[in-house]
Amino acid sequence: MNVKTGSRLWRQVTPLLFIMLAAINAGADELRIAVASNFRQAFSAAADRFEEQSGHEVSMIAGSTGKHYAQILNGAPFDAFFAADAARPVRLESERRIVPGSRFTYAIGKLVLWSADESLVDARGDVLQSGSYRHLAIANPELAPYGVAARQVLQTLGLWDGLSHKLVRGENIGQAFQFVVTANAELGFVARSQLETPGQEFGGSAWEPPPSLYDPIEQQAVLLQDSPAGREFMTFMQGEEARALIRAYGYDVPDVQ
Repeated sequence: MNVKTGSRLWRQVTPLLFIMLAAINAGADELRIAVASNFRQAFSAAADRFEEQSGHEVSMIAGSTGKHYAQILNGAPFDAFFAADAARPVRLESERRIVPGSRFTYAIGKLVLWSADESLVDARGDVLQSGSYRHLAIANPELAPYGVAARQVLQTLGLWDGLSHKLVRGENIGQAFQFVVTANAELGFVARSQLETPGQEFGGSAWEPPPSLYDPIEQQAVLLQDSPAGREFMTFMQGEEARALIRAYGYDVPDVQ
């Protein structure tokens, strides 16, 4: 084939390619998903898999569950909500703000007391009572379910009032984690998933409080806007591929019903 013939053929094929690409893109949608801060890395990994398989795009808006809930009530254009608790999704369902039947538990979170200092946190969490630290980071209990769990642990141990002057509150669990990473707090209550991110080693020392010290952190999701892409994504997140990813990021997952 000579250059001129090749050029003519390319001019004929190019419009066809554009038409084909346009047809493909016409079936692709963009989803805006509100995601609890603790779940952002696991969610990102799952969303990447979904995008590869479906052709749809997923935009993650990460933040505290309390703030997301308030934004949804004020009309924020989210397609779905992956909360850090069950309470807000249940409320949204009772207020008829979700697609009926879309609420499900996608992960069960675990709380960990962690320090970047390898010798600070002991195997029983006695460091909390030792007073050998200046600051203890937690997520804000008024906004973040992991903050509620941290408060419950301290209250159950009878330490909440005595440690109030040492508490450093992050807006969400991601900010609480950063307080410890950056040494603005010597230790803090963080999500286990933040320490078990594949490919990252945080080291340090940790104590995982017994489940009897706080209510289960049951994390639920709801579909807010009905669409084929939204339903496809929620189905994917309940499938075994997504469940395996969620487990790999340090969460427990509920039994398949």
